[in-house]
Parts: sequence; structure tokens; C-alpha cells
Amino acid sequence: MAKKYYSDRNLKFLLYDVFDVVSLTQYDYYCELNKKSLDMVLSSAGKIAKDLLWPIFEEMDRNQPEFHNGTIKVHPDVRRIMRELGEGGWISTVVPYDLDGEQLPLMIANACQFIFMAANYSATTYSILSDGAARLVEHFGSRELYECYVPKMRAGVWQGTMALTEPEAGSSLSDITTTATPSDNGYYLIRGQKIFISGGDSDAVDNVVHLLLGRIEEAPAGVKGISLFVVPKYRVEADGSLIHNDVNTSGIYHKLGYRGCPIAQLSFGDKNACRGYLVGEPHQGLKYMFQMMNEARIGVGLGATAMAAAAYYAALEYTKQRKQGRKTGQKDPTLPPVAIIEHADVKRMLLFQRAVSEGSLSLAMQCSKYVDMEKALDGKDTEAYGLLLDLLTPVLKSYPSEMAILSISQGLQCFGGSGFCDDYPLEQYYRDCRIHPIHEGTTAIHGMDLLGRKVVMKDGLAYRLYLEEVNKTIAAARAYSDLTPHADNLGDALSRLHALTDHLQAVRREKGDEFYLADATLYLEYFGIICIAWQWLLQGVAIQRALSEKCNKKDVRFYSGKMATLNFFFAYELPKLTSLEARLRQSDGLTVEADAATFDE
Repeated sequence: MAKKYYSDRNLKFLLYDVFDVVSLTQYDYYCELNKKSLDMVLSSAGKIAKDLLWPIFEEMDRNQPEFHNGTIKVHPDVRRIMRELGEGGWISTVVPYDLDGEQLPLMIANACQFIFMAANYSATTYSILSDGAARLVEHFGSRELYECYVPKMRAGVWQGTMALTEPEAGSSLSDITTTATPSDNGYYLIRGQKIFISGGDSDAVDNVVHLLLGRIEEAPAGVKGISLFVVPKYRVEADGSLIHNDVNTSGIYHKLGYRGCPIAQLSFGDKNACRGYLVGEPHQGLKYMFQMMNEARIGVGLGATAMAAAAYYAALEYTKQRKQGRKTGQKDPTLPPVAIIEHADVKRMLLFQRAVSEGSLSLAMQCSKYVDMEKALDGKDTEAYGLLLDLLTPVLKSYPSEMAILSISQGLQCFGGSGFCDDYPLEQYYRDCRIHPIHEGTTAIHGMDLLGRKVVMKDGLAYRLYLEEVNKTIAAARAYSDLTPHADNLGDALSRLHALTDHLQAVRREKGDEFYLADATLYLEYFGIICIAWQWLLQGVAIQRALSEKCNKKDVRFYSGKMATLNFFFAYELPKLTSLEARLRQSDGLTVEADAATFDE
């Protein structure tokens, strides 16, 4: 096991130097906080990660959940973790004070989640699921539903899930068939099946509360007919007792990675006795659920970032210790071997890992700050923040998810053959991370979301606001000679993005949506590279500002490492735009026109 799985120094650099989280305390909503209290929160998160999560990281993978007598049994420490996270307020970090929450900025809450995820992603997901499900009931459910379910979910005694996917529907939610039949008693009788439900059953909690999508009888076809229901495994009777709600676990999936949290197949209403309780208005379920889905998508990107960071620090530690070979040009076999970190290609792999993980974490903090500003300003002049968040959510979900796989692969490569063995954690990170481009919407879905909806919504307003944001950073960077070349390169990339987007809009008008969206995944990749370059340049401004003041040797070393990584991203990653653009400008419909016979032998 590596000694380090994240950088406290880098996390605080982003929070305090780049995004100035303390500035939020000038607003009424966050006025009870200060830097000291925020530091205490981060320190407490680090202690929980070290004491509770990190020690069982490998153990949860080796001893994965088991389906036994109709119940999924998970690692016994999960129960303790859920209780401690609940009692400590970690499942209600951003919840307002008037709902007994901690009312922390999302930047701080996500920084803490990043620490937890880097230590043990599987162990963290139980509480994350509960937080998201509880928030849906808080926002859209009745007071009765709230009082019955949310306090226990926030206390870590019960757990929440998101029950969307069905055997024949998959990502096509318009095709779900789970039915909800009204009764005369205010509840609905639920009948159907759900698959791939994260944390869908667990003996670590006393009850599992599903936020489920279904169709009320005679509802409109498609997404307009979907409603949202609270469907507990055990329903609460009038006297407060719990009774089985005809929610049955019918199977568990054996997974490539992320094994510490079960993925269940669930059956509802086998005995026609499953009660569901409508959340909000009928037929509004998908709109409600998208709140949780968007939050979950940010969490997916953050989780991938955390895994990539942990893998980087494991690789860094190994390359400093492992001695092999001599530096290029040294022919004397009697010379002692050098640590492999001295080899240029190993340094390239390490820089790539750091560039991906720290650039992605910066984007996560950027998006979190937009949420914090919306709350701080309490709806006054906040449209821009909401639009920017909408635009960047598919990027934050997908860039870290896809690139973390490549980053961890490079980390594994640093270990050589040892990385392929379970003596070291890289093979687990590699397996664990592969789910991220799939769940909460595949990369293709997010590519179509970005190109098909987000860049054109409100007549392109969100997209124009994004260009303004990046251009502000470019202007600030030009004040520093070390950043001027990078500012120029990013400015050129932004101009090319704008021209490319206009070109693709013309393709849409001439050839239709199928041609327009055929390579939306490549457009998302193109857009993502520019986003991360923006984030590195933003960090560069903070670095240069800090270096212009008096710094100790340790700080200078940290900033020098950051600048080397920034230089790497602009030298090695930004040039990838050229080949992507060449393909995107073809717009020849090669994949559109290929039929099934193309793939016959």
C-alpha cells in the first residue's frame, strides 16, 4: 500500500489560491464560516479517510459483497462507516442549517469527497447515494415523506439509491416499463424490475430507500409520462414499525472493479404488495431525477479524478524507490543503477498522470464554485453560473472518466510487470475506474448532450459565457511572461473551437442531426482538452502571483512542479486538438452510412 493517495497541498492551493473559497464568507449564506473552520473540516475529512476508509481499501475488493438468503452482505465495516459519516454530518455537508445540515460550500464538500474517494471509492459510494436520494425528497417530496425517510438517511442508518435502469431500457429512459397503479390509500402499487442499481441492497443499513422512476397507469408515452416514487425496502407503518415492502433482491452482478459496493438486480411487486409514494407531481419524475443525476455526474468525474490521483501517488512512490538501469549515455556497467524516475519516459508518464488528475480536480472546483455562487447570491443575477454549470457538467463527467483510465494505465506502466499483479494497488485502480465512462450516462450520451443541447441552449448563451470565462483567464495570464506563450496557444485553440462549432452547426442544417452528432464524442474530447488547458492556465496565474511574493523553498518547489506540469499539458496534450479537428471537419458520415453488413466476416 502506498503511503499517500492525495495531495493536501494541492487541494488547498486550488481552494484558497485559485478559487478563493474564503471569499464566499462575505455573503450571508456562508458568513458563519472562516478559513480556520474550513481547514478543520478538511483536516477531519483527512482523518476519517486515514482511519476508516484507507485501511480497508484492498480488503473490500478482495472480499466483495455476497448474495445470501435474499440479502446482499457487504464488508462489516461499512455499517460503522455509514454511522460515523452520518453522526459527523458528512451526509449533509451542503444541506442548509434549517434542515439540520452543515451548509458548507460545495467546493469544500467536494474537496472532502475527493479525499474520501481517493482513499476508498467503494466505501464512499454508500453515503453519496444516500445524500443524493435524500436531496430529491427534500426538494420535491411532501413534508410527510421528508420526516419519514430523510433524517434516517442523513444519519447513515438508512441508505438511498437511484433506481432507473431496466433490462430492456438501459439508458433509454423513455422506454421504462415499471408501473405504478393508484390505490385509494394515497400510495401506488409498484410493479417492475430494475438492474445495475448501485447499493441496491445492503446489510450495512437497516433499510434501503429507492428513488424509483415508473409510469402511472395511462401516463403519456415517452419521458413525459415518467413519475418519481419513494419505494423503501421496508415501509413504515403507522405505529413506526417496519414491514417488508415486497421489494426483493433477485441477483447481484459480479464486476470488473468497484467491487466493494454491490450492484443489484431488484424486483418490485412480485406479490402485488409493493407500495410507492409519489414525489412531487405526476409525470415530472425525469425532471426531478435529473437534479440527482447531474449531481451524480459531477460525483462520477470527481471519483475518477480521485482514483487517478491515488494511482499517481502510488506510481510516484514506486518510481522513486525502484532502481533499474542507468541514464541514457552511461555505458559503464559498474555504475550503480538509478531510480527509474530518472528516466525521461518515466517522467513523461508521471507528468501525464499529474496533468490529468490535477487539471480535472481544478475543473471540479470550478464547477463547484458556480453552485456556491448561485447559493451565495440567492437567485440574484445567477443565471450565468447555472448556465456555465449546465454546459460544463458533461465535460466534468466525461473528461476525467475517460482520461483517468489512460492516466492509471500509465501509472501501471511505471510499475512494469509488478503493476499487473495485485501486490500493488494499480491493478485495482485500473479495474475500479473502468465503470466511470459508463454509469450516469455513457460518454456518447454526454457528447450528444454537449453538442446537441448545451452549446446551442438559449441561442448559445451558455457557450458564449464559457468563451468569456476562458478569455478572462487568457487576459490575466498575459501579464506574466512565463504564461504568455500558453495564453496565446489557448487563445488560438479557443478560436479554432469556435470555428469548428460553427462548421458543425452548418452540417446540422445541411445534413441533419444524425450526421451532426455522429462524432459528438470526439467533439466532447476536443472541448475537454481546452477546458483542462483553461484550468491549468488559471492555476498558472495563481502560481505566478505566488512566486512574485516571498516564498520559502518548499513552496518554490511545489510551484515549480506545478509549472512543469502546466508546461507538459500545453506541450503534449493541447496539440492533440489538431488530429481531432481534422476528423471533425470531415463530416462525411462514415459511421452513419456503415450498415450492419460492414461488420460481417
